Amino acid sequence: MPKSKSKRQRYQPPPKKKPKPSPTWLGATILTVLILGLAVIVLNYLGIEEVLPGAPRNLYLWSGLGAIAVGFGLATQWR
Repeated sequence: MPKSKSKRQRYQPPPKKKPKPSPTWLGATILTVLILGLAVIVLNYLGIEEVLPGAPRNLYLWSGLGAIAVGFGLATQWR
């Protein structure tokens, strides 16, 4: 005798696999890059430009912002 529709089991997809945890060095790298980028920007506004005397005016600002962007990019990989 065929089963009624209410007695049939519904399809259940297999459970999702849990992603592997992040490596231990990733958290320290994220914080280091973010703090380094912030320090470069602060030093730029304080007028510390003796490291590269012939560098363009906004080199330090853009490099600091780039470091912060890299830090945020790394933070998206954190699990």
